[in-house]
Amino acid sequence: MELAAPIRPDGGSHAVGIGVVAVVHLVLGYALLSGLAQKLVDSVREPIEARLIEEVKKPPPPPPVPLKPLPKLAAPPPPFVPPPEVQVAAPPPAPTIATVTPTPPPAPVEIRPPAPPAPPAPAAPKPPEAVSIGVACPTMVAPQLPRRAQQEGLGGVVRAQATIRDGKVVDVQILASKPRGLFDAAVKTAMLQYGCHTTGTSEIVAIQTFEFKAAE
Repeated sequence: MELAAPIRPDGGSHAVGIGVVAVVHLVLGYALLSGLAQKLVDSVREPIEARLIEEVKKPPPPPPVPLKPLPKLAAPPPPFVPPPEVQVAAPPPAPTIATVTPTPPPAPVEIRPPAPPAPPAPAAPKPPEAVSIGVACPTMVAPQLPRRAQQEGLGGVVRAQATIRDGKVVDVQILASKPRGLFDAAVKTAMLQYGCHTTGTSEIVAIQTFEFKAAE
């Protein structure tokens, strides 16, 4: 097959194309003549060996390893943020009010005569002098036995103190009595009737014990 060179308007280019085609034809003809073509045919006639290549089966993959659950991590505490420092300004000091008190004039000094000395305190009264009832009161009256004591046949003891002033018994105090209160009135009535005299003092006391025997 001949290759036609492109037709160009200039004659030089056309001649070069023709020359190249001629060279190609010469090379092909030489190859055929030298037996190169026969070698190509023999190589094609050689038997073709077909081999079956078995597919290599890959071993099954190992079972998946179970993954351990990740430990739950506690959320970190929030960062400590110090509170802002609040500076409280101290209140201004209260104004000091100075009060000026005028000094009063000195009071007139009153001159008084010295007070007269106080009179001496009266002497404390002397306690009554204790004497024997028989000496102070020679005239005595026996107490009458109460009706209850007579009816029940009771006896007892009474200890009494008589205050004597100006020859008379002015007061009787029961110091002890047994049975209590049974013979007290009879003793007081009898002692107030005593005839007494003083021994140079204005007031004396005398103590007397009365015994009441039960009626048989």
